[in-house]
Amino acid sequence: MAAGHEIALVVSQPDRPVGRKQQLTAPPVKVAALAAGIVVTQPEKIRNNVEFRSRLEEIAPEAIIVVAYGRMIPPWMLALPRFGCINLHGSLLPKYRGAAPIQWAVATGETETGNTTMLLEEGLDTGPILLQRSMVIEPNQTAADLFDVLAQTGATLMVETLAGLANGNITPQPQDHARATLAPILSREDGRMDFAARTATELWNRWRGFQPWPGAFTALDGKKLIVHRMSVVDAASLTDVKVAGYGQIFVAGQRLFVACAAKTWLELLDVQLEGKNRMAAAEFLRGAALASNTRLGVEPQ
Repeated sequence: MAAGHEIALVVSQPDRPVGRKQQLTAPPVKVAALAAGIVVTQPEKIRNNVEFRSRLEEIAPEAIIVVAYGRMIPPWMLALPRFGCINLHGSLLPKYRGAAPIQWAVATGETETGNTTMLLEEGLDTGPILLQRSMVIEPNQTAADLFDVLAQTGATLMVETLAGLANGNITPQPQDHARATLAPILSREDGRMDFAARTATELWNRWRGFQPWPGAFTALDGKKLIVHRMSVVDAASLTDVKVAGYGQIFVAGQRLFVACAAKTWLELLDVQLEGKNRMAAAEFLRGAALASNTRLGVEPQ
C-alpha cells in the first residue's frame, strides 16, 4: 500500500480457534486489510473453488503475492497473473525448502539466512529466484526473533521485486536443485532432547530453532521436563565431574548441569516439570530430591 500498489483483494485462511478458550480469531492479515478498507475473502479450499476462481479472473491481477499461506497454489491460479504468483520465502533458496525454513536454519546452526522472492510453480519451493537478501543469524537469536526481522526485511524485498518485474530489471534465475535442502513441518518430537546423539551446542541450536514450538523437553522420572532456558558450558569448568553417562545430571550449588554427547555439557537455567510452574534451576533444585545418578531422558518402562 505504501508503495502505491492497488490491492484489489486479500485472501487469507479462515478464522481459527486460538488458545485454551478456543476463541475464534481472525488472521492478522485480515485484521490489517479490513482496517485499510481492503476487501477480504477466506475460502476453505481454493483448488476447485469455482466461485473463487471466477472472482480472481474478474479482477485479472497483474501479480499475486503469496506469503505463508499454508496451501498449495493450483495451476489455474499460477497461470493467471501477468507477473506470476510471487512468493516470499524465509531462507536463501535452494536451501531450506519447505514449511519451516526459519526454524531449521537456526536449529542446524546456520550463521546466515535471508529472504528469497521467487515465482511459484507446482513443485515445493522449486520456482525461479527473483531477488535475495541475506542477513547474519546472531549467536543468541531464536527463530521467533528471526521471524520478526525477516518479516520486515521481506516486505521491503517484495516491494523491490514488484518494481523490478514491472520495469524489466529482474530476470528470474533457475534454482540449482542439486544444492537443495529440506525444512519439513515441525512435529512435537523434534523438541525431544537426545543427549546421547547430540552435543550441547546441537541441543542449544535446536532449542533456539524450535521457539516458540515445540521448544525443548526431556523426561525426569517418567515425567515431562520442559527446558525453557539453557546454555552451553565449558566442560573444563566442571572439574568435580569424572564420569557421566549421557543425560546424567550434575548439581553444583544451585546450578543444574546435564551431560551430552562428545563429553559436552548443558546448564539448565529455567525448567518446568509436568504439572508444575516454570521456575529457575535453583528454585527447582530446592524442591526436588535428585539422586546423584539421576539421568534425564529415561522414559518409564
